[in-house]
Amino acid sequence: MAALRPSRRVLVPPLCRAFAGPGCQLAPERGAERRDTASGRVSGFCPPRKSCHDWIGPPDKHSNLRPVHFYVPKNESPLEQKLRQLRQETQEWNQQFWANQNLTFRKEKEEFIRSRLKARGLEPRAGSGQKATLDAEEMADFYKEFLSKNFLKHMYYNRDWYKRNFAITFCMGKVALERVWNKLRPKPKEMARRSPP
Repeated sequence: MAALRPSRRVLVPPLCRAFAGPGCQLAPERGAERRDTASGRVSGFCPPRKSCHDWIGPPDKHSNLRPVHFYVPKNESPLEQKLRQLRQETQEWNQQFWANQNLTFRKEKEEFIRSRLKARGLEPRAGSGQKATLDAEEMADFYKEFLSKNFLKHMYYNRDWYKRNFAITFCMGKVALERVWNKLRPKPKEMARRSPP
């Protein structure tokens, strides 16, 4: 896994820069490991306890998405906590959708290949043990049929994906403004020094 490094010298929007926090601890792993389609954890990797970065893992074998271990700053504000939870929930929702979708895809693809081979009087495996396949034209029929059948599901997924991303982006803006305000606001000690005796 690799750590996201906020100190990179890349042109980053101010909203993204606002997420670097001083001290931190890793967020506890939540429902990302719970899945109907697969038993076990999304990733066996556990980042170092003293890490102050989000960690991105290798692609999950069911969803093909890279899991993210989010860090928790020591002085996390309620707004920052809400943002982190939104991001975690979105990751878990995404993980669930694509794990289920990929499982359905694989099952239907195998059934399609098996039925086409059976119609020709062929076995799924040749005498040499090699798996029989279909040509690209025949597979194009399957892909077209699968996409047509799942059109509404993908449309609702895209709609929800945009809603979630908008909510996360809006919350990121609020967190960035909160951090700017906290830096610009006079501290209580400074206020006491400035006030006349």
